[in-house]
Amino acid sequence: MAKKEPNTEELRVRQQERTTEEHRAIDQSATPDEERQHRRRADKSKYLERKLAERERSEREAESGSP
Repeated sequence: MAKKEPNTEELRVRQQERTTEEHRAIDQSATPDEERQHRRRADKSKYLERKLAERERSEREAESGSP
């Protein structure tokens, strides 16, 4: 049986969780390099979260027939 692909909302929630995890990891970083790495990951997750929110809005508008 094929695995169900996650919908946009599920993907967005996962990105929110990743963003939160990376922000927590920043505080626990042992070195400045590790801290930078977690900051970059948190920034990337936040960016993807915003893009998924935009996609979610577009999908809702397309379903309702609004421009």
